[in-house]
Parts: sequence; C-alpha cells; structure tokens
Amino acid sequence: MQPNQARTDLKMDALLVTFLIGFDVAARLLPHAPGFLPVAASGLFAARYLGRPALAVIVPLAAMIISGAALGPDDWRVSLLVYGALALPALAGMIVPRGALATTATMIGGSLAFFAISNFAVWAFGGLYPATMQGLTQCYVAALPFLDKTVLGDLFWAAVLFGGAWLVQHGPALAKRPL
Repeated sequence: MQPNQARTDLKMDALLVTFLIGFDVAARLLPHAPGFLPVAASGLFAARYLGRPALAVIVPLAAMIISGAALGPDDWRVSLLVYGALALPALAGMIVPRGALATTATMIGGSLAFFAISNFAVWAFGGLYPATMQGLTQCYVAALPFLDKTVLGDLFWAAVLFGGAWLVQHGPALAKRPL
C-alpha cells in the first residue's frame, strides 16, 4: 500500500469512528425508548466497515464514556461490565463471517449477552436485589420487559447502518437503471 493511500484509509477510518461515536452519543442523550440504542450495532458495523477493524471497539466504549459523563455517575463496576458487554458485537464482528444471516445472529447474540451481563452487574453491584440466587432471578425477571426492546433496537439500528451503507454503495447504480 502506498503511503498516501494508507493516510487516506486512516482518515476514512477516523471519520467513520468519529461519526459513529457522535451518532451514539446523540442517540443516548436524546429521548429514546429504553434499550433502543444504536451503540452495539455501531460497534458491529464498525468492525465490518473499518479498514482497521480493531478500531471498532473504540466506538461503543468512547460513546458510552462520553455520554456517561454527560448523564452523570453510575457505579463504576456496573459501567465497566455494561461497556464491555456493548463492545462484544465489535469484537464478534472481527471474527464472525460476513453475510446477512451471520450479522443478524451476531447482533442477537450481542443483545442476549448484553442482557445477561448488564443485569448480572446490576444484581452484583447495584444493591437493589439480595445477593442470592433468588435475588439474581428477581433481577433477570424484572429486566425481561426491556429484553425485546434491546433486541429490536439492535436489529433496527443494524439494519439502518448496514442498509444505509448498502444504499450509499449501490444507490448510484440503482438510479441509473431504466424504469
């Protein structure tokens, strides 16, 4: 690769990372349905579209740190696990094969992992539930109404991001087709 091409690729990666972080921060700070956020989908998208996929992990982590600073403090242990859970789709996007089915399965798996990890963190460190198996069960049961919103939100935002990229790549060719 030529040095100028490498610089151009790095600039494009930086632009995409910056856009996705800004998009995620705005989505988190603006009113939204609980759990219906693009953060996990943005990480997966970044892993698939960046020239340097390892940068994808920066997207959900930076978005959560920046928006978290604006929203106010949480228990750092809960935040650490939540942020890590939101970065899992970015990591998975680097190793899971490409394709619509694999992407959908990865996103659903990320949603379920987020549900399991984030609610475990709330139980373990939040002080809302007793430190027993019954308390853990209560925590997961109380979170069930949010699970479908998380899964649907992740799938919706993945469709918006991947579909938008597809349209950008193929839109000019579609516009040239005769009616």
